Amino acid sequence: MNRKQAEIRAGRLRREIERHNRLYYIENQPEISDYEYDQLLEELMEIEKAFPDLVTPDSPSQRVGGAPLQGFQTVRHSIPMLSLGNTYSQEELREFAARTERFLKGEPSQFVAELKIDGVAISLRYENGILVQGATRGDGTTGDDVTANLRTIRSIPLRIPEIRRAIEARGEVYMTRSGFERVNRERLAEEEEPFANPRNAAAGSLKLLDSKLTVRRPLEVFIYDLADKESGLTLHHQKLGRLSELGFRVNPYHRLCRGIDEVIGYCDEWADKRGTLDYDTDGVVIKVDAVSQQERLGFTAKSPRWAISYKFPAIQATTVLQEIRLQVGRTGAITPVAVLKPVTLSGSTVSRATLHNEDEIRRKDIRVGDTVLIEKGGEIIPKVVKVVTGRRTGKESPFRMPSACPVCGGKIERPEDEAAWRCVNPFCPAQLQRTLEHFVSRGAMDIEGMGEALIGQLVAKKMIRDYADIFSLTKEQLVSLERMGEKSSENILNSIERSKNRPLSRVIFALGIRHVGSKTAETLAETFHSLDDLSQASLEELEGIEEVGPVVAASIRGFFDSAKNREVMRRLKDAGVRTQEKRPASRRELPLSGKRFVFTGALSLPRAEAEEKVKALGAATSSSVSKNTDYVVYGESPGSKYQKAQELGVKCLDEKEFMDLLRDL
Repeated sequence: MNRKQAEIRAGRLRREIERHNRLYYIENQPEISDYEYDQLLEELMEIEKAFPDLVTPDSPSQRVGGAPLQGFQTVRHSIPMLSLGNTYSQEELREFAARTERFLKGEPSQFVAELKIDGVAISLRYENGILVQGATRGDGTTGDDVTANLRTIRSIPLRIPEIRRAIEARGEVYMTRSGFERVNRERLAEEEEPFANPRNAAAGSLKLLDSKLTVRRPLEVFIYDLADKESGLTLHHQKLGRLSELGFRVNPYHRLCRGIDEVIGYCDEWADKRGTLDYDTDGVVIKVDAVSQQERLGFTAKSPRWAISYKFPAIQATTVLQEIRLQVGRTGAITPVAVLKPVTLSGSTVSRATLHNEDEIRRKDIRVGDTVLIEKGGEIIPKVVKVVTGRRTGKESPFRMPSACPVCGGKIERPEDEAAWRCVNPFCPAQLQRTLEHFVSRGAMDIEGMGEALIGQLVAKKMIRDYADIFSLTKEQLVSLERMGEKSSENILNSIERSKNRPLSRVIFALGIRHVGSKTAETLAETFHSLDDLSQASLEELEGIEEVGPVVAASIRGFFDSAKNREVMRRLKDAGVRTQEKRPASRRELPLSGKRFVFTGALSLPRAEAEEKVKALGAATSSSVSKNTDYVVYGESPGSKYQKAQELGVKCLDEKEFMDLLRDL
């Protein structure tokens, strides 16, 4: 096949694959089997592999995921994505309608009622018919650029042939209940912590830096709004129809209501029927239909006046609390969980409910053996509302917090400013996986190849009991693991060896001392210059350091007071890990001494490398812009930090100007 033939065939395959995507994901009328679909996609990918210049941004091949990202860039929304006001009763709905009529000076309105999907709000920007950017809602003004992950969702069109101008669509990404259950079964089988609920699973999937992992998550989307000034559409329900015509997936259960009585009828109907859906909905969104009326109604500081969210009443049931078990999370937090006599609630069987913490149990006077009233908060997490004290028999037993960790038997403590008890042993089996993942992460020891799955195997087979064990791993051990060959094992061992020379600040950060982030770790390294000196610092010395207050100082002191931690530090040192560094020349002699830099946006060199360059010249770095900032260095899509710098009059440098500055020093 020559290039011209390949170009023609690739174009036909793209059109055919997108047609089948629409038939399957939008219209629910598939014409071919999954196998036949996969064959079409495989043929297209083979052509694009042979002729890389034929790959287009809207090609279905781009849905399979690309190279991992360093991090997410910030996106400023062209129109703010404001949150909606909430209402919980028919009376409040009627007041919303009356308030709308008052603002419109008696002019009647019709409304569109839509199911409120419990997911993650997103915006999709198309230019000349091609998807160019997808972002999360974020704080409403700015969000994260998650285009690579949104491309993996096949119900999101990558190309809209009918549109040759800039438009923006907004919607909600979610995970179905059946998909959520499948994902959690897979995570449990791999000894990974399950997601708490479908919304968390969807949010976590969109924030994965590797889109090749996102594509494996069963994400769906409903689109509910279209920003297209040239469309000529004057009614919201017309926009929903236009979105469907363009190939977007729109929730089929929206309804045009002639007045508030019809809206209330819709809300009551779906309050009863919501359990029949395969996705979570926690209410109804009501919008004024006429766009002209929306514009006249306008916005408050936080939400539009022309829309409101009606929350379904929580569904409740009574059952018996049979036992209180303690779960130790990956951060050491100990959470009491109620084991319940199974009861059906909102279409599913509930046998457990969170009790949050010891104070909550005492406040509600919850005892083992009590009959309790439970509900699903937001249709997701079962919780105990109250005790039915009239059914007590006198045989119920009060709950008492144990004096030791229920998993490792180690010391537990409750910080003064927290409600949760915590296991302070970072090598407690319940915490070990997270401790190791942090230790090897990019911002810490940066051991390439040691991901979540590999660490899970090493922990399960007891090859690693703390992070010092990483440095005694052998090729024979790694090769024996699933999906590990000789070459990949050698690569990991080489990466482990390279990690021994990380700067002291990275080593301190990797230890996972509570409250010690990367910036504090840098300050500690600059102050003490060795782990030995840091481990012997008194509370008074620690509290006297800038960025280290009483809480952080106590956390550091508590970490090094542990005999187990001191032993691990000794073994790290014996393994050749860099635990000290030379004291630098006086910072007063360095050319950027006293200067403070902030980096924002996408630079061609890694941000950590840019920060290290200015630190070597005596400067300090910060993650936020203030009047004390001397320079803001910006790349592509710099976001709010760049804008704040301009407002404060801080000097801003693009990447070329930054490199010129360094060369001139």
